[in-house]
Amino acid sequence: MTKKVAIMQPYLFPYLGYFQLLGMVDEYVVYDDVHFIQRGWIARNNILLGGQRRRFSISLSQASQNRLINEIVIADDFRKFLKTVEQAYRRAPHFSRVIPLLKRICDFPDRNLARFATHALEQIAADLGIDTRIVVSSHLAKDNTLRAQEKILSICKTLEADVYVNAEGGQALYDREAFRSHGIELRFLHSDAEDYLQFGEPFVPHLSIIDVMMFNEVGAIRKLLENYRLV
Repeated sequence: MTKKVAIMQPYLFPYLGYFQLLGMVDEYVVYDDVHFIQRGWIARNNILLGGQRRRFSISLSQASQNRLINEIVIADDFRKFLKTVEQAYRRAPHFSRVIPLLKRICDFPDRNLARFATHALEQIAADLGIDTRIVVSSHLAKDNTLRAQEKILSICKTLEADVYVNAEGGQALYDREAFRSHGIELRFLHSDAEDYLQFGEPFVPHLSIIDVMMFNEVGAIRKLLENYRLV
């Protein structure tokens, strides 16, 4: 049986494509022992507010590109975040189902960024019926002196992966021949997810999974999750 593995940093409330990747592999590695990127998407994303894309950011303590993701602490109490989400989506059809889930996630007592984001992913995955095994990179026995593609290959070999699947945006980072030389097929996920009805206004794409959940029942989200191609 072919074993598919994906490896991604622990984003907080990421977009639909992140969950498409999570849902289509056998094991999903939360890549928590790499350096934090200051202007990355780990602790921020976009929601729909007043018909427009609106950025939210979660406050962090001593966040630095000199620190690993699992060395950073969340400093946010999430009150402003939840108030903004409630303001944005109180009229959304699935608000009453989703907002309690978000509140439970925000109440998670461990404020370590990596563990908090991993817990959030697990909670949302469970809500959407995704049963992929989630593992944490820092818990794996691997060569931590390696960097970039070589470290990814080390993780894949540790997990005995036959196929490594990455988000489409990572195509410039990896070499198919290098993976093939280790007996691993390299593929990239291209999302073909269709538009969905928001508030009757022109569709605003590429928002946080929060937006998807607020406007779609779980069955409809499952169909969106399956709408992708491997290239």
